[in-house]
Amino acid sequence: MTNKATLSNTEQVTAHIQKLDAAIIPAIEEIRQIVLSADPEIGEQIKWNSPCFYYTGEMKPFDPKEYKRDIVVMNLHRSQILLVFPTGARVQDTTGLMEGKYTDGRRLIRFKDLEDVRKKKDALINVLRDWLALVEK
Repeated sequence: MTNKATLSNTEQVTAHIQKLDAAIIPAIEEIRQIVLSADPEIGEQIKWNSPCFYYTGEMKPFDPKEYKRDIVVMNLHRSQILLVFPTGARVQDTTGLMEGKYTDGRRLIRFKDLEDVRKKKDALINVLRDWLALVEK
């Protein structure tokens, strides 16, 4: 068995996804590819025991508690597909895809299944690019 410490971030995400409910894996993989294809400076890792996507490029120094580098975290409990944007309130979402007005600044996007992911693909890419445009370089 391979030690988690020897796996790359991408391999850890793949291993995590393979352990999920088989019914949601196709939708999760589709979301994963959409997020990673939105910009070459998006990386992936396991954080908060979930697949997480983050900005890998240069940023001004900031307080790590602000989660400015973290773009989106998948919340996959109870076979629900939920994307959590820790700083999503900063995004001027013109797609109507994001929901929630939480005091900590997060916003959410829900997906039912693979078909729903494909239907919302362009809007998700727009949200990701809007988030990236806000990154302080």
